[in-house]
Amino acid sequence: QVQLVESGGGLVQPGGSLRLSCTASGFTLDRYDVGWFRQAPGKEREAVSYFSRFGGSTYYADSVKGRFTISRDNAKNTVYLQMTSLKTEDTAVYYCAADSLLYLKWTRGNRALERWGQGTQVTVSL
Repeated sequence: QVQLVESGGGLVQPGGSLRLSCTASGFTLDRYDVGWFRQAPGKEREAVSYFSRFGGSTYYADSVKGRFTISRDNAKNTVYLQMTSLKTEDTAVYYCAADSLLYLKWTRGNRALERWGQGTQVTVSL
């Protein structure tokens, strides 16, 4: 079965940290651009971070620069999002996505990505 499965979300206090995981099954993740996206209630889905499978190009939203780090472990077919210094405004459902042209598509406003995970809730609150 071809799918992406996120995990690692939860409730954390402001200033805390979480690491999200996105594991692929049924396909090889390192053949795709991969990214993390989030959607808060009443807001559009936004890109948090994504990178090209060819390396050298990594995007971070201004709101997370210096706090979040995206990485991948090809042996585990998994991409991670390490989140530190979390803020209440980081509260959202976080999704991972994979697409052979994700970096190009999202940059140009094309939101039709090939594969999406089901999402994991991150809540930052006292």
